[in-house]
Amino acid sequence: MARIGVEGTLSDVREALQSKGHDIVELKSEQDTQGCDCCVISGQDKNVMGMADAAMQGSVINANGMTAEEVCQAVDSRGQQQ
Repeated sequence: MARIGVEGTLSDVREALQSKGHDIVELKSEQDTQGCDCCVISGQDKNVMGMADAAMQGSVINANGMTAEEVCQAVDSRGQQQ
């Protein structure tokens, strides 16, 4: 299964992904994204100016407005595209 970085505030998403067998890393800093296939963020700290540097090569999923199951589906579909 994939190694997924999940923002700390998304405990329901973390639990749902773990139940599907994914390896979960809590995102506390940019270094935590290294080695992750995908990262899930809450969207609360979104870079409004659009000037953020890309810190990782994998997909980033903004979970704002999504259920935990919808996030799991997004992670699975991104994994199949790679």
